[in-house]
Amino acid sequence: MTLGQRLARQIEAGGPISIAHFMGEANAHYYAGRDPLGAAGDFITAPEISQMFGELVGLCLADVWMRAGRKGDPLYLELGPGRGTLAVDALRAMASAALAPKVHFVETSPTLRDRQKAALPHVIFHDDLADVPTTGPLLVVANEFFDALPVRQVERTEQGWRERVVIGGLGEPGKSFIPMPGYRPMESAVPEALRNAPAGSIVETSPASATVALELAQRIARQGGCAIIIDYGYEGPAVGDTLQAVRGHQMTDPFTHVGDSDLTAHVDFTMIGNVARQAGLRVHGPVGQGAFLTALGIDARAASLSRGSPERAAELEQARDRLTSAAQMGELFKVIAICHPDWATPEGFGG
Repeated sequence: MTLGQRLARQIEAGGPISIAHFMGEANAHYYAGRDPLGAAGDFITAPEISQMFGELVGLCLADVWMRAGRKGDPLYLELGPGRGTLAVDALRAMASAALAPKVHFVETSPTLRDRQKAALPHVIFHDDLADVPTTGPLLVVANEFFDALPVRQVERTEQGWRERVVIGGLGEPGKSFIPMPGYRPMESAVPEALRNAPAGSIVETSPASATVALELAQRIARQGGCAIIIDYGYEGPAVGDTLQAVRGHQMTDPFTHVGDSDLTAHVDFTMIGNVARQAGLRVHGPVGQGAFLTALGIDARAASLSRGSPERAAELEQARDRLTSAAQMGELFKVIAICHPDWATPEGFGG
């Protein structure tokens, strides 16, 4: 039985399911048995575009650790590390600063764990943050991690705010599931500033993201350290349906090909920042990915790599532009840092 058939029968037996439940089930199935990255997969992330991305992130964390007094034995912790490409590049850059932290990954996909183990044989895996060591400062990277966590959607109807649910799925092969407002009142889930939005407005929240952000922030508050979080998103509160799906490098309907496409939603950076502040951390950003990488010296790094490999100059220029240009990833993707109050402001956040 396919995931789509299983969800359809679940809906038939128990009624509509929430958008959050649908997205969680779809992505758990999607990531469990495949490597979705690269030309043969469904999408390409920044670390796969160029080594410069991971190198600069690694140097940023190494620098902030040094300015914090080289405290303790830090741990490099990455959430959703893909193929391990970012970590390889970041750790190589860290080594140039005489920093060689133990490597910990939060990853649940067996397929991706195999790829990560091949790239970094000494990595230590965790299903979640709960069993990550509780001693030593944390140097954390989360690149395109939060966007894959489930979102709850609520819609303003003539009867008030209602949670959006999913129905359908049975009948003709490949027939889409259908999203619609349910009957459950959800005024309490809508920020006060948005309560009077017009009918048809959709507000997204992500309790799953808030839970992870809080646990991470509490860890940093206790252990010291800094987290760099990079994703596409916005500064909330805001209205809008951002749920989307990618399959074979093309946008597709999120409610078809269930479990065979990557479902994501834009990340609310204001929520992450507020959660971190509640835990006592300092918050820097968000800033655009382009501004962040430029401040860290991506232009100089591209020039250096081009001098060493002149035959790659055009490739490196194209990669730099893709990562930093406002027309590509430079503004859509944003970067936020959440750091222990005793740690300095990381480079790339305007001092």
